[in-house]
Amino acid sequence: MSTAILTGQPVPGSSIEDDLRSLGFEVRTASGTAEAETLLAEVPPQQRVAVVDTRFVGHVHALRLGLTDPRFPISAIPGAVTAQQTGRRALIRAMARENSAAGTHGSSTTLATGLADRIATALDGDGAGVHRPELGSLVAEVPADPQARNEARQAVAAVDDEALRLKSAVKARDGFFTTHFISPYSRYLARWCARRGLTPNQVTTASLITALLAAACAATGTRPGFVAAGVLLMASFVLDCADGQLARYTLRYSTLGAWLDATFDRAKEYAYYAGLALGAARGGDDVWALALGAIILQTCRHVVDFSFSEANRDRTTAGSGPTAALSGRLDSVGWTVWARRMIVLPIGERWAMIAVLTALTTPRITFYALLAGCAVAAAYTTAGRVLRSPARAARLTGREARALADLADSGPLSQALGGPLGNPARRLPGLAAPAVALSGGAAVVATAALTGFGSAWTVLAACAYVLTSALAVARPLTGALDWLVPPFFRAAEYGTVLALAAEADVNGALPAAYGLVAAVAYHHYDTVYRIRGNAGAPPRWLVRATGGHEVRTLLVAVLAAVLTASRFTAALTVLAVAAALVVLVESIRFWASEGAPAVHDEGEPA
Repeated sequence: MSTAILTGQPVPGSSIEDDLRSLGFEVRTASGTAEAETLLAEVPPQQRVAVVDTRFVGHVHALRLGLTDPRFPISAIPGAVTAQQTGRRALIRAMARENSAAGTHGSSTTLATGLADRIATALDGDGAGVHRPELGSLVAEVPADPQARNEARQAVAAVDDEALRLKSAVKARDGFFTTHFISPYSRYLARWCARRGLTPNQVTTASLITALLAAACAATGTRPGFVAAGVLLMASFVLDCADGQLARYTLRYSTLGAWLDATFDRAKEYAYYAGLALGAARGGDDVWALALGAIILQTCRHVVDFSFSEANRDRTTAGSGPTAALSGRLDSVGWTVWARRMIVLPIGERWAMIAVLTALTTPRITFYALLAGCAVAAAYTTAGRVLRSPARAARLTGREARALADLADSGPLSQALGGPLGNPARRLPGLAAPAVALSGGAAVVATAALTGFGSAWTVLAACAYVLTSALAVARPLTGALDWLVPPFFRAAEYGTVLALAAEADVNGALPAAYGLVAAVAYHHYDTVYRIRGNAGAPPRWLVRATGGHEVRTLLVAVLAAVLTASRFTAALTVLAVAAALVVLVESIRFWASEGAPAVHDEGEPA
């Protein structure tokens, strides 16, 4: 249980004690700063503690936002300040200074009035990073006299606390389909879950199970199965929206929830694509290449978004230039905002399209539409980011360059060659890194696709790819377009696996390749969310164990050259299982640890 320390003289008719208890606080009262400091020292260090002014008047949800959000070590609103275990030491120091000041003035009782706001100001002065939530029309005030108190209470009564809480549960920026066709009722599902004690993680798990059932229905290959799959996929998406809304409604964020939220969307989609491919195979149509192409295109597009975002995290001029100016002018025309959000095919539009086409058409048509939509989205987003990049006046910072290097997923061969290639790389022009990465990747994919299965030329092209990959990252990725290096690496690795599996032309080769790419893509998504949470890249042993992108590409090329098609399929299966086990075990270990960050997607639609 959390503890709230009320400071100051009691206010007749105040509901603050009941409000705090409704939020799970044990309430204690301090008549002066000395007693408040004593009570603070008595609270167990692992508990949240809050200091609240007895004169506080405001909405319960304002208190909830200010005092219970687990994502922030220290938070404050007018009349209240709180600290979790990681922020307790700073709170204790600020309280001690206030108590010392009270002793100097000789009246700790008087100085207890307004103590919470003074502590918050002191914490700001200490650079403690006090979070102050956006309250909007919610009321949170500390009236100085009875008239002001009555006015504040009238302001509280004039605003529907629950309606605002429910509205704030919906993500502020989302896709057109989600905003207009899902969130208007999924928020009520989230509230229904909250009132029955369900957690966001339970709803997330229910969404995953529903999507897996949808995949199983699609795998039947029958029209009733396809119709059921489409319905269940949309039900899974409603639950997927509701879990985030439930987390925002109840402020129940967790590291485990971050991991589930960050990875389950991809797991659901990949399982569903596999179900569609299995269903098509039952009808005599082999669409595994299309399914694998869909996850490759989608993952590469996401890596473009992630890399560009990391390359611009520390700068304030990313929005300058004619492209950004045009975007700003378009923002003033309402319909263009929604059109630009829809063209990137966010998860709501994507799943709605997949569900409808699954129910009404065939898996092949579904994948054709998905590939076309993802291709348009990838072209639009990549072109926009490329046009924005040259407008930046400064090179990337060291933190941004490290993030791009981590996203590159370079293995031991690139690292070993990086030293000898360092000096030549520094003498290359600014656009050399992405140009070298693109040329090497395009060469190995084209060779794998055009020279036939088992060709020694593919091995030579893969060796050249190792060299170009090492050259591309031999110097820090600080150039304006160096954020393109990680997506070029992803396209090269995934594309090579697809091309070689397709050329093998035996049963099971493409499904095995699908499993391998899905496992490696999971590793790349996991890396993204670690970096977003400022936890750094996965440990080096994991990169060495999985080989890095260049070692995996070379290994698959060598296996295709020395093994028969059937044995190559078996080797891909072994690689897929091994990669999945290693990556999942480390991912679960990390996200279940105490040091894992609570990362939640409140930004661009996926």
